[in-house]
Amino acid sequence: MPVGKKYCILRDLGGVSMASPFDSARPTIGPLIEVVSEPHVEVAELDKREIRELARDPEVRAVAPVMPTKLIRPVEMGNHRETGEASTGVTWGVKAVGADVSRCSGANVVVSVLDTGIDATHPAFNGVNLVQEDFSGSGIGDKFGHGTHCAGTIFGRAVAGTRIGVAPGVTKALIGKVLDDNGGGDTEMLLRGMEWALHQGAQVISMSIGYDFPGYVQSLIDFLGLRPDVATSKALEAYRANLRLFDALMQLIARREALGEGIVGTIVTAAAGNESFRPEFEIAVALPAAAEGVVSVGALEQTPNGLVPAVFSNTFPQISAPGVDILSAELGGELVAASGTSMATPHVAGVLALWWEEVMKSPVPVKAATVMARMLAHASVTPFAPNMDIEDRGIGIVRAP
Repeated sequence: MPVGKKYCILRDLGGVSMASPFDSARPTIGPLIEVVSEPHVEVAELDKREIRELARDPEVRAVAPVMPTKLIRPVEMGNHRETGEASTGVTWGVKAVGADVSRCSGANVVVSVLDTGIDATHPAFNGVNLVQEDFSGSGIGDKFGHGTHCAGTIFGRAVAGTRIGVAPGVTKALIGKVLDDNGGGDTEMLLRGMEWALHQGAQVISMSIGYDFPGYVQSLIDFLGLRPDVATSKALEAYRANLRLFDALMQLIARREALGEGIVGTIVTAAAGNESFRPEFEIAVALPAAAEGVVSVGALEQTPNGLVPAVFSNTFPQISAPGVDILSAELGGELVAASGTSMATPHVAGVLALWWEEVMKSPVPVKAATVMARMLAHASVTPFAPNMDIEDRGIGIVRAP
């Protein structure tokens, strides 16, 4: 399809009215009538008139141009295959979030990883029911390695005596391949993956993905022949629409649980991005982590004075986690260290699985809001170096129950 003509349409099928043509076509949402939300994604080529008509459709919550996405690539920081902490049998990230001494393991919690797929034969995933679905068009399985590394940090079993997973008690994982074998994707792939994970009962969705704004600008120049200034303006317009689409989707996810009988809640977490370069400049959290309701994650590294935000980690995250020299699963069955907010995000996803288990075993409402409240309330600032700005590290480092 031509660049700029393909649009994602977010519908709320939970609000479909069965009224006659003479009744109101749109259910009233208010104190007397509450309607359960059911997000659904469609994709179509649209012109201006069709977009305007869709805006009048009571089912439609948002319309946005399809934009390119990409994995948030690991940052070169002298990574290596062994770490001092790994020799003790536990990676430093697992220890830093307290998962190695937690009373929870993630048992009976369903986690979804939306990334480049997974190496299902890796020993780190022995005993895990991996439900795989491809949204990229390149087939299931991971040929890049990014998704495998992230999954290993969330629920990987010990490999060669080294614990790499925050929540190794997870026995069911939904692996949505929303990035192709080169690490590229788009809005449609990501949204279809989120919709699938939601309907499959994911309690945690982990996304180490960012929007490729420069790539979209260049595609508008190359394929539509636009001047750079016009292409940048159109890309900004599309980025804004995509942010609003994600905001709308997150609202539907929250309302779906709040009003649905027996519907499991879902918490979405995403990488803040690696575009900063401290101290020269800092970039704020990028989409999709910038959307309202998404848990945005910054990356931390170790120093002799305590933890500090990684030099590359975008500012204004909601919470932080270990993200430098993170040892996890590598394609082919080995372990490898990598750095990035991509590596920090699965630590938060794993800890969220632990908190889901804790809440499910407790005499409290089993809701996503409860899990979020517990996680945020237990975040710690103790391990940080002195004089750390809250804008750089968020509420603190995520901590397991």
